[in-house]
Amino acid sequence: MSVKVALLGFGTVASGIPLLLENNSSKIRAVVGDDLVIAKVLVRDETTKKRLLDQGYSYQFVTSIDDIVDDESIDMVVELMGRIEPAKTFISRALSAGKPVVTANKDLIALYGGELSTLAAKHQVALYYEAAVAGGIPILRALADSFASDKLTRLLGVLNGTTNFMLTKMIDEGWTYERALQKAQELGYAESDPTNDVKGIDAAYKVAILSQFAFGMTIDFEAISYSGIDKVRVEDVTVAQKLGYVIKLVGLLEETASGLNAEVSPVFLPKTHPLAAVDGVMNAVYIESIGVGQAMFYGPGAGQMPTATAVVADMIQTACTLRDHTVSVFNRFATKTRLAKSEDIMSPYYFAIQATNKFGQLLELTRLCDVCGIRVEQLLSDEIDSDRLDFVMITHEMSKKELACFTALLQDHQDFRMLSTFKILGD
Repeated sequence: MSVKVALLGFGTVASGIPLLLENNSSKIRAVVGDDLVIAKVLVRDETTKKRLLDQGYSYQFVTSIDDIVDDESIDMVVELMGRIEPAKTFISRALSAGKPVVTANKDLIALYGGELSTLAAKHQVALYYEAAVAGGIPILRALADSFASDKLTRLLGVLNGTTNFMLTKMIDEGWTYERALQKAQELGYAESDPTNDVKGIDAAYKVAILSQFAFGMTIDFEAISYSGIDKVRVEDVTVAQKLGYVIKLVGLLEETASGLNAEVSPVFLPKTHPLAAVDGVMNAVYIESIGVGQAMFYGPGAGQMPTATAVVADMIQTACTLRDHTVSVFNRFATKTRLAKSEDIMSPYYFAIQATNKFGQLLELTRLCDVCGIRVEQLLSDEIDSDRLDFVMITHEMSKKELACFTALLQDHQDFRMLSTFKILGD
């Protein structure tokens, strides 16, 4: 007998699934013991249904979720619609109907993954979402299984291919942010509205999911500090290179004395760090742990076939649980969520500061640092013209509490303006 699958949506990723099922049918049959068959496909409306049929697709297209959740012959549901709704409602209905679900919906899992996992457990069915983080990199299952005996201390990730492509162009070719964004949009890497990518929101969703698998903590999305690359200047890229760094948008999870720090921001990363070599649209996750030490997972973070491959892997896992009449929980690691206090989040920082060009500004800037308890490692000044003086400052380790203090002082000071702030990550 075959395992009957219903697809919710038939976009780029979903249309790649039949190709994988056909090309790898003998291997899938050897693993599962049965074929995986696309039995039904949910599409938006009759117009979409007609268009797909005219294109030569012969699947049973339906326009109502009722035709799937009420069909007892459907063994599993694969959601590839994207966005929160109606995906959340459809997944909830499928789980409530006793049908296991596979999804690649990172936004949904980041915001409502806990709720959906509870619903899946209640109805004793599986919910898998490997493709929700870093597309073709099997990072979630590696964290859940291969690192089950290890204790992680820090996780760093280049988690957004669009911004990594843009930063690569800014670093290698000296492009401005605006030019890099335009090229990313021309190539289809960036949406017409790139907000989720360039503001760090997309990467923050992935950090929220990774926190559950790496540290067993479910973090509210609002508790994740995130910023993007939209304020990165050509001057910052140039200075970083001169100092031996590259700028990367990095998702960070790290243990502190008081709890877990979760954030996304553009950072200065040493050129010698493995993540510094992750260029273009590629993604990578770098792990530091007590047992293994350091390990990095590298690969495509998006694209039809990489993402579809992760989805089909989840489908195979689901089919195996159906065959064995077992209920498999994707992630069993759960601990009490403890968030780091701002005074415990430590790092050196780089600041670019604009000042009114007048006598005593260096001393005044030093005084502001002293007020906040910041120790300066390097402070350089550059006279731009008779009215403007620019400073570049590298600090010793300082806390986020001290950062907030310093930022507030500069905002209230009539002679200074913060141009750029970057955390500096070590090797």
